[in-house]
Amino acid sequence: MPFNNATVHIIDDDPEIGKSFRWLFESVNLKVETYENAKSFLENYNNAQPECLIIDVRMPGMSGIELLEHLKTTNNQLAVIIITGYGDIAMAVRAMKAGAADFILKPVNHQDLLEITQKCLKKTQQQNTPQLQSAFNKQINSLTKREKQIMDLVIAGKLNKQIAYELDISISTVEAHRAKVMKKMQAKTLADLIKINLIHMNLVHSPELE
Repeated sequence: MPFNNATVHIIDDDPEIGKSFRWLFESVNLKVETYENAKSFLENYNNAQPECLIIDVRMPGMSGIELLEHLKTTNNQLAVIIITGYGDIAMAVRAMKAGAADFILKPVNHQDLLEITQKCLKKTQQQNTPQLQSAFNKQINSLTKREKQIMDLVIAGKLNKQIAYELDISISTVEAHRAKVMKKMQAKTLADLIKINLIHMNLVHSPELE
């Protein structure tokens, strides 16, 4: 799908990573702009086009979350993708709540990054929030009351044994329900489940739906 005049903006203080990502996106004919920090990006970005921004949660100076919070106060159509380390899931959740469109765990798989970026660009250009909301509603409504309880506890970071104790059920029962939740929500990993749930929350609170 052609992304008319769309640009992928990349903020990373490592020039080699910037070069690597530039090569990746230019290989599929996407325009790329790279910046060494959030300050440089803010000084140069002035486009209202639906575009994509890729940033690390942890950056020198203004952090990825601080930049997200600032961008929420401006009139832009940026889809923001957060890159985070395996130990930064809680921070990634905060970033999603601050408006990030998606997040990717390190080490970054280039094919995953490319596919997620193209998906974000497609969403921003199609402005298809109502359709996405409908799809998420179908997934969540397919869960039983017990499955919803377990999903909420899993997303909260509870272990299977903690969930079993809290709900007064066996660990094997928790595991069975958890497997059903993952299947119904079309999530392969815990990170996927967190992303799906938070994207749903962001859509519910989107001004377009109010």
